[in-house]
Amino acid sequence: MRISLVVSEAATGLRRNLTMTVAAVLVVGIALTLLGTANLIRQQINEMQKFWLGKVEVSLFMCRDIDSDRATCPDGAVTDAQRVAIQQDLQDLPQVKEVFYESKEDAYKRFQEQFANSEIADNITADDMQESFRATLVDPEKDYNIVASAFEGRPGVENVVDMRSFFDTVFNVLNGFKVGALGVAVIALIATVLLIVVVIRVAAFSRRRETSIMRLVGASNLYIQLPFLIEGAFAGFVGGVIACMGLALGKYLLIDRLFRQSFAFNEASWIQWSHVFVTCGLVMTIGLLVSIVVSYLTLLKYLRV
Repeated sequence: MRISLVVSEAATGLRRNLTMTVAAVLVVGIALTLLGTANLIRQQINEMQKFWLGKVEVSLFMCRDIDSDRATCPDGAVTDAQRVAIQQDLQDLPQVKEVFYESKEDAYKRFQEQFANSEIADNITADDMQESFRATLVDPEKDYNIVASAFEGRPGVENVVDMRSFFDTVFNVLNGFKVGALGVAVIALIATVLLIVVVIRVAAFSRRRETSIMRLVGASNLYIQLPFLIEGAFAGFVGGVIACMGLALGKYLLIDRLFRQSFAFNEASWIQWSHVFVTCGLVMTIGLLVSIVVSYLTLLKYLRV
């Protein structure tokens, strides 16, 4: 088998069906871009979850003399003995990594810093604040229910608050975008498969005479099929290159130039270039495999070699 002849046949087929080839390349590129975007969105959500869940704290707000719920604080403000016992029990829990105590004065100072430009800060005093214990968890995804249930309704504790519910709402919305992007990518891949089938069928039909002659002179099935497979692989490869360029451009413009400058998140909460490179390898592999496999199966049905 002469490789030059096979490549020449493939190049001739691409030129003959230039419009269909360009259409196939563009559809493959769009489909793979959507697929790669869905994968990067999934990785971005995972990175944000790991970063923000690591900051989830369970806060135990102590009872106070004023404005306490008498159903949970029938005895009024927390006593010194209750405070010491709560801190000790909180520290003894294996699910708790570290415990921080915040007095009324500390809470008031933090409140004044957060609302320095608001009129509400002028109407709040230190006595209006609540002292609290904040606990960071070993496994925030699993342990916050255990810690919360251990102190809810305990004497001296007015209420137990964690930020997990807020993050769950945010991540549920983001997961919805992830599923939507993946759904669009799957639809685009189906369109890609159908278009490649059409391209290969048109190429096989336009070269049916050459194929018959090659069979008469004893050419092997692989030799006859290989130019068509190269045409399909070409569409998958160039489409993959287009997708990788789109993903790299999106990473640079959206993540590096827009989101990182607009949102003061930790660097670790954003996807890195390594994620883009891995995703590019994935979409290139999928593009080539889908194109070659679809081309081969199409040839089996319509070329009859």
